[in-house]
Amino acid sequence: MTMTSTDSGSTPKPPAKDPWDLPDVSGLVVGVLGGTGDQGRGLAYRLARAGQKVIIGSRVAERAETAAAELGNDVEGLVNAECARRSDVVIVAVPWEGHAKTLEALREELAGKLVVDCVNPLGFDKRGAYALKPEEGSAAEQAAALLPESRVTAAFHHLSAVLLQDPEVERIDTDVMVLGEARADTDLVQALAARIPGMRGVFAGRLRNAHQVESLVANLISVNRRYKAHAGLRVTDV
Repeated sequence: MTMTSTDSGSTPKPPAKDPWDLPDVSGLVVGVLGGTGDQGRGLAYRLARAGQKVIIGSRVAERAETAAAELGNDVEGLVNAECARRSDVVIVAVPWEGHAKTLEALREELAGKLVVDCVNPLGFDKRGAYALKPEEGSAAEQAAALLPESRVTAAFHHLSAVLLQDPEVERIDTDVMVLGEARADTDLVQALAARIPGMRGVFAGRLRNAHQVESLVANLISVNRRYKAHAGLRVTDV
């Protein structure tokens, strides 16, 4: 008698999950620490414009409230701790110089949260921008070390703050490299990126690979200066 796979007791493998089958994130509240700076403000504007509930965080409540009022789209402005406490997902867009200090102060408020670090450790001299390497390896790995009870990912490094903030720009045609330890978390961040027209989130590995992603911003700054552009990235064949 010929044995079938069922007869032999084997269990058919479930079909592979479509990597572009991403979760619905429309109901999540997104907080942006450093939301009064150019990058944070631009991300807050784009996500709010796409229909996401957004809270801007700042060290000074009045600055956050002013920036939120200017952005409209029901964006709310709060002091950093309250922003972190009330958000489901928290984007870290603070200057590199204040990165560690900010996260250390918010460890309790960020516990259990999905944290998206988009900080680029860079230095500048007469020859232009160059990458810095933190002791932990990258800004994202520093965040993970400082926030042991948070789910830390890395994304949104290569976006032009000019394009993000320009209301005349309808689409931003670029890919967002997303890194993290848990696929469920990186899927959520990819889905957030996809809320912005023209943008696509692409899984790019674990946090140990974040340094080269953060460092590439120094190259993009050189591209932008040479060609008077607002360059982004596209990943081909995926």
